[in-house]
Amino acid sequence: MPPRRGKLQVVPGEPPRPRSRRAVTVKAAADSGKRRDLLIALRARIAADIDAPNTPPRDLAALTRRLMEIVKDIEALDAEARTDDIGTAAATPDEEWAAT
Repeated sequence: MPPRRGKLQVVPGEPPRPRSRRAVTVKAAADSGKRRDLLIALRARIAADIDAPNTPPRDLAALTRRLMEIVKDIEALDAEARTDDIGTAAATPDEEWAAT
């Protein structure tokens, strides 16, 4: 049997991998008051429900539709946070438009 080595180390010249964030519960995310955190927690919960083998087939369409809506909401929040043209356009409020 080969000898046990100590902790793993980063190979010189390679940047360290970012640590993965621990999953936050939906309640904890709701209590935090941060909309993006709540959407992330809901996305993870709904995705887990979709993958669960005991999820009733009649619920899959609604869960999938809601998952796609949450993903769009997260993308919109991320676009608003960016300072590029897309983020600026996403943060610009709509103007009143009168139909003729």
